[in-house]
Amino acid sequence: MNMLHLARPDDLDRLEPMVAAYHGFAQIETTENARRTALAPLLDGTPHGVAYLIGPRRAPVGYIVISFGYSVELGGIDGFIDEFFIREKVRGRGMGSEVLHALLPALSEHGVRALHLEVHHDDTRVRRLYERAGFKPRERFHLMTRIA
Repeated sequence: MNMLHLARPDDLDRLEPMVAAYHGFAQIETTENARRTALAPLLDGTPHGVAYLIGPRRAPVGYIVISFGYSVELGGIDGFIDEFFIREKVRGRGMGSEVLHALLPALSEHGVRALHLEVHHDDTRVRRLYERAGFKPRERFHLMTRIA
């Protein structure tokens, strides 16, 4: 079974409740309207990123959102995992690893050459998941953010 399905406009009603669940888990304060407004361009085909449903298209068990950027150092388009969520009841069954291994080949159709992510310093379980999927810390760099 194909684990990743590119989300389309008609997937919004399946995707938004999972985003709400993730935001609740991560203590991100948003409204349903704000989530739907942020998701709509991804589902409509914006060149700035994509959203994938995880699991069966009609009954997904998670989602992953990738935003696109560009890196001269890395030779072209790069992606940043913005949000990655799998429903709690199905976690621990290898789906996260499967998604991470399928992700770069799926993103190659968008020209993505490298993929980045953030992980909490203290979350060793999640760090191991990402390391097993080939992600490595960039020891010389530290992600910094300025919000407008």
